[in-house]
Amino acid sequence: MTDAPARKRIEQRRWTVLLPVAALIVLGVCGLVLLGLGTTKIGLVPILVGAVAALVPVALVISAYLWVDRWEPEPARILLLAFVWGACGATITSLVFNQTATVLGELINNGDGRTFAAVIGAPIVEEAMKAVFVVVLFLLRRDEFDGVVDGIVYAGITAAGFAFTENIYYFARVFVDSGFGGLGNGVVALFILRGVLSPFAHPLFTSMTGIGIGLAAMTGNRTVRIVAPILGYVAAAGLHSLWNFSTTVGTGSTFINLYFLIMVPIFAGMVCMVIWQRRREQRIVAGQLPAMAEHRWIAASEVALLASLQGRRAWRRVVKRKVGDRAAKAVAGYQVAATELAFLRHRIALGTAGANAETRHAVLLRTLVARRQAAVDAPGALHAAGGVRRS
Repeated sequence: MTDAPARKRIEQRRWTVLLPVAALIVLGVCGLVLLGLGTTKIGLVPILVGAVAALVPVALVISAYLWVDRWEPEPARILLLAFVWGACGATITSLVFNQTATVLGELINNGDGRTFAAVIGAPIVEEAMKAVFVVVLFLLRRDEFDGVVDGIVYAGITAAGFAFTENIYYFARVFVDSGFGGLGNGVVALFILRGVLSPFAHPLFTSMTGIGIGLAAMTGNRTVRIVAPILGYVAAAGLHSLWNFSTTVGTGSTFINLYFLIMVPIFAGMVCMVIWQRRREQRIVAGQLPAMAEHRWIAASEVALLASLQGRRAWRRVVKRKVGDRAAKAVAGYQVAATELAFLRHRIALGTAGANAETRHAVLLRTLVARRQAAVDAPGALHAAGGVRRS
């Protein structure tokens, strides 16, 4: 007979699988509604043109965030859910509220509802809708957040989904009005603006919220946990508002000044923060590995390889060349498990791991042991580490 704790774990695993599937189904319906609205209002061919044009910037943005997320890759199903929420859920709810903001703006601003909606309504609503996913994930899956980088990744992927759908609409509408055009108008000109000059606009805005939530994950101070996400959201909405103001109300010089004097420095600052946080993550992992080796959870000979991305990449490359893809995947799973356990042990030491830290530690330790055994079972996978140059 199955005992109560085992039944509880089975039930939790069942809900872990069913809830994302149900969410994807609901969001898929939202996507079909958006497609129906777009084709009815603009036409199928322009929507298809917009979708093709929107693929390029979204591929660039997602690739950048996945590159950032290499130390401890977030679960693919959660990243997929984040993207689909941004592309469908956040978009359709923002569409409803933005229509309301337009009507409200007409009453407040002497019939000019579009300016009010663009500069005030849209930034407040859209940043809130994009932030919903990250906030809910933080509340329900606190263990998925190890710091600022995780907050930036989840927020950025969500915003990339939102920008993808928005770009489809903008490209399609311009295609109807001006066709493909050239450098001065049409789809080509808009692609240069949205796909080349500002593909990271929405991700940059929402990453401010992600930074706030990431800071909340790193502290045990209750006040900071509440204030940091709020300030992040305010910064996201503020930047979004400035951007919309420059593109709707301001002149060309207004946009250029905002782009180079505000947006570019902020983007550069975020890149520097990501680099700094990734080095911090490396120090955390490297600092925890010796104790894990002393406990014989990992081999002492593997500490140097696990302590750097270069060492990990070289290890997988050597294993793939000498043993094969299956062994390389086993080693990659072992590397991720070691990282997750190292991060948790660091949070436990700081006192920010939460009430279920010990249970989580036991689960991650079992996972680490199982994944190392999978690597052992792939003949030569761990032995190949001896041929990797230590960095």
